[in-house]
Order: sequence, then C-alpha cells, then structure tokens
Amino acid sequence: MPRASDNLWDIALAEVQKKENLESQDGDGAEVWERSVFFIGNKNGGKTTILLRCLDRDEIPKPTLALEYTFGRRAKGHNTPKDIAHFWELGGGTSLLDLVRIPITTENIRTFSVVMVLDLSRPNELWATMEKLLQVTRKHLDKLLSELGKTNSKLANEIKQKAWRILPKDHADRELIDPFPVPLVLIGSKYDIFQDFDSEKRKIICKTLRFVSHYYGASLMFTSKSEPHMVKTRALINHLAFGLDRSKSVSSDPNKPLFIPAGLDSLSHIGSPPVSDSDIGQLYARTPLELWKKIYDRSFPATNIGDLKEIKDPAKDAQFAENEVDAMRAQKDQELEQYKRNASKSWKGMEFDSHM
Repeated sequence: MPRASDNLWDIALAEVQKKENLESQDGDGAEVWERSVFFIGNKNGGKTTILLRCLDRDEIPKPTLALEYTFGRRAKGHNTPKDIAHFWELGGGTSLLDLVRIPITTENIRTFSVVMVLDLSRPNELWATMEKLLQVTRKHLDKLLSELGKTNSKLANEIKQKAWRILPKDHADRELIDPFPVPLVLIGSKYDIFQDFDSEKRKIICKTLRFVSHYYGASLMFTSKSEPHMVKTRALINHLAFGLDRSKSVSSDPNKPLFIPAGLDSLSHIGSPPVSDSDIGQLYARTPLELWKKIYDRSFPATNIGDLKEIKDPAKDAQFAENEVDAMRAQKDQELEQYKRNASKSWKGMEFDSHM
C-alpha cells in the first residue's frame, strides 16, 4: 500500500520489486505475475483460430501478416489481482524466421512457452516446417541462456535444470532425449481431415510426432475446430499461460486424437521407426532424430513450401484498408509510374558516343 509520502518513483520501484519477488518463486505451484506464449507453425495451419478460441473471443480469424501480439487476463480468485498472459503469433510459416527473436528476451525467458501448430492435412510440409522453426527458435533460446549465464548464472542453470524435470531421474530415456529449453507443445491441427487418411499414413505420422515431442520433452495433442477437441486445447494453453493444472490423461491410440502431456511417453511405448530392420540398416544417421526424419521423408517427401513467394503485399490486403492512406498511396503510385515513363523517354532520347 503506497504511503502518502511516496512519490511516483517510490511507487514504481515498489511495483518492480513486487514483480521480481513474484517471478523469483519456483516450483509447479509458483506464483508468476506474467507469462508469455509464442505460437508458431504452418502458414494457414490454424494458429489464430486456436488462439481466439482459447481467449473466448468470438471473432473471424484473419491471416497473420507477420508477428502479432495480444494478451489475456485471468483472476485467481475473488478480489485478487489478475494474472496476465502475453500471446505472440508468428505468421508466414517459415518465411519470417528473423522475427523469432523479437518476443523472446532474457527478461521473459523464465516464463516463456512455445506452441507449435502443425497442419496434419499437409504431411509433406510437416517435417520441414517443424524442423526449421524449432531450430531457429532453439538457437535463439540457447543464445539468450548463454548471455544470461554471464550476468545471472544461477537463473540460467535453473532454467536448464527445469527442462529436465519432465522426466524422473531414473527414466530409461534420459540419455536419449534433448529437452527444449522452455515448455514446448506440439499441436496437430485439422484432425477432422487427418482422421480420413489411410490408416498406415496416420500411424507413421502419429509415431513420428510422438517421437519428436518426446525427444524435445514436449506435450503433444491433436485437435480440430470441434468443441470437444477445443476444450482440451484450451486447458493445455491455460496451463502455459496462467499456470492452471494440466490434464494428466493420455491418449496414444493412432485411431483417436493424440493427447500426451510432456514426460508421460517413452521410447518403448512409441516403438521402433515404421520401417523394416533391413531398411534401417541401410540408412546412415548420426542421431535418432535424423533417423526418424529420413524414414518420415520416405513416406512423405518434402515439398517446396514456397512461403516467400506466397507473401502478399499488405498494402493491397482488404483487412488493413485505410481510406486516406490508400488514397495517398494510389497518388504516389501514379506519380512513380509517371516518373518511370518520363525517365524512360529521357534515356531513349539520349545519344551515346559510340567511340567510348
């Protein structure tokens, strides 16, 4: 409670100290004042739809142009301050990888989570999208942790150790996985289309995503726009955004939507890669992840995503229409075209010395 003698700087300092005290608490039951969730994944894969549904916003999803931000609040109880969740969404699939570094900073890395939305209806693009986004995001996270280690080695070590807590110390897979530095969720979207795939194709995709999510210490779930699926999706996002309890139920049947929280799967349950032993012997791979990639590519050869070519001029996008700005833009475009025509005539009329 501010005192009458406190000036503006005293009050601001008290607020900052209060925030730091809250963020310094640890453990599953820790109280965190603010959290951040970063949505990445396939272009047109359903990231915005999932985010809006999780925030209970009845809006028609619009294409994400580049990097968009919104937030949500949730009260812990009656007459208690509301927790704040910052939501970032990267548009363009893998075409805007440089923007990954903007929402993740040393100031929020401790309370940061990543949600990757993968379009199950486009299996030939799935691995390439997943690989590129995870590599760039992890590289930036590792860089931040290295920088943080120079100024606050204790906090940097705590973040690294926390990533390993998803598995018990005696878990048989501890030596075979490489946990993501921050909480990671893989969401397979458009399950309503995926469920009509050939059973063998579904099995390969399910086993592969189970391996990848387990390897990175991530949670995995499949979803669609149907309300029963969205209920579980909202619960998982709320766990990341507001620290609510997460479901510990597991569904690993490839004939049903997968739902496997981080740390509740194992390589023995996933089974061997979907290929014959003789074929495995012919494949050279330096890591288990590389082996699964090569096997997945056999069934679903990577296609050229072509994200860069698909990016449209935002000035021509109806959702960003501004009458006055658009009118001025049209005038400047006309002036530019006139300049080009005049310049063209000037160059054509010039006489060049053929002896030069």
